[in-house]
Amino acid sequence: MNHTALSYPFLRHEFLQALEDSGSACDASGWYPVHLSLQRDSDTDANLTESKMTEPDAKNAEATEIEIAAEKSAALMPLYLKDHSMGEYVFDHAWANAYHQNGLEYYPKLVTSIPFTPSTGPRVRSEQPLSQDECTQFVDEVLSVAEDTGASSWHFLFPSAEHRQLFNDPRLLQRSGVQYHWHNRDYQQFDDFLATMNSRKRKMVRKERADVAAQGIRVSIEMGADISPDLWSLFYQLYERTYAKRNGSRGYLTEEFFTQIAQTMPEQIAMAVAWLNDQPIACALYFFDHETLYGRYWGSVGEFSYLHFELCYYTGIEFAISRGIKRYDAGAQGEHKIVRGFEPIETHSLHWIKHPGFRDAIARFLVEEKGGIARHIEQANRMLPYRKADQ
Repeated sequence: MNHTALSYPFLRHEFLQALEDSGSACDASGWYPVHLSLQRDSDTDANLTESKMTEPDAKNAEATEIEIAAEKSAALMPLYLKDHSMGEYVFDHAWANAYHQNGLEYYPKLVTSIPFTPSTGPRVRSEQPLSQDECTQFVDEVLSVAEDTGASSWHFLFPSAEHRQLFNDPRLLQRSGVQYHWHNRDYQQFDDFLATMNSRKRKMVRKERADVAAQGIRVSIEMGADISPDLWSLFYQLYERTYAKRNGSRGYLTEEFFTQIAQTMPEQIAMAVAWLNDQPIACALYFFDHETLYGRYWGSVGEFSYLHFELCYYTGIEFAISRGIKRYDAGAQGEHKIVRGFEPIETHSLHWIKHPGFRDAIARFLVEEKGGIARHIEQANRMLPYRKADQ
């Protein structure tokens, strides 16, 4: 059994279904699902089918309910036809602009990713390990869909190391990025983690946590099944407030999405809640599996010193330590994570570009970009707060 692919929360049927049912990832939002399902008819035969697309032109296809590999013999790869590049976190806007400037259409394009979720993980859900031949079948079928739909490209975002190797096809270009993850080195409590930091940064973390407490704020962890409807309602209000404050827009996800996952997959959800005078004032939402904690969304009713760091970093670290979770992925970007113990890691994506000239130009760009990413990771590692012996 491919345990990682089945436990990874964002590839679960319940998560992907909620994205579509809620109108968060659907045709109207520019994420038209054309998921591919591989059916193993026998030990040696495998057939690929499109679980959402019944016509060659996906834009004219009638949407049907997702079949997220319900059968034990099936594998499911999410695939979306898109007319924009929002919600991906692997930025190709410059590529789209270059196409436009040369009188070419970059959209539609195909994307294999978890919408609005820049978290590395498996990109095919299967109870049986995938073979190299099956992965090649998937690539062949995606390129067939690209031909049928007029897609300019296919983008395979944030794959796990295993799936990046299995999909290491010569037709695909490799791209690198960087995120910052915290690693649990068998700590028994938060102070064990602090003990690995140099004195100045250890004092900084303690001061930040003490300042939160000095404001009269206490923090609790609410497990998924125990999160009340009122807390979910507040969380969504704060989620929208965060987006409005950051860029003046609505959040990608609808309230119906959160309502649905609260009911269908609570066992992989936790929420850090900050309370002042017994009233909730801030929330941070986590997902988790047996090896990784994923910090996804946060919001607050106002400005409170260091509360973001407390809910989004320190409380998450404590939660991971308490459950023996090995890694904390606190989301994209955020170089301020480095001095708080989050280490730079290289992320990956794979890209098929139909136009030969643009493929060559993008390939050259990716070589230069990878060098810049490597230099950034080297510099970030020098900024880590750990004592020399603990790095």
